[in-house]
Amino acid sequence: VQLVESGGGLVQPGGSLRLSCLASGFTFSSYDMSWYRQAPGKERELVARIIRFVGITNYVDSVKGRFTISRDNAKSTVYLQLNSLKPEDTAVYYCHARVWDSDFWGQGTQVTVSS
Repeated sequence: VQLVESGGGLVQPGGSLRLSCLASGFTFSSYDMSWYRQAPGKERELVARIIRFVGITNYVDSVKGRFTISRDNAKSTVYLQLNSLKPEDTAVYYCHARVWDSDFWGQGTQVTVSS
């Protein structure tokens, strides 16, 4: 299993970014996919999840209405659209999948929101 994130960067408050996570090594469409983030000095937290097959999504309260998770099963890719970014969104963002009862993580992509 391999998860490779991309799309992070430096953005001003109120700006937008789109993160991508390319998955390989498993049947992507058959598994839930999630995005987590970890800010300096804080624990890693679940940001958004998209359920396999039905595409139901859920979000942590702090990002509801601003972030959107989506997936393209044909491309084995999960996305996280980040809008109306705030300085408190600054963190390393990780793609996650739980496959065969094991947790798999990408290498992370840094998102920095600053003026």
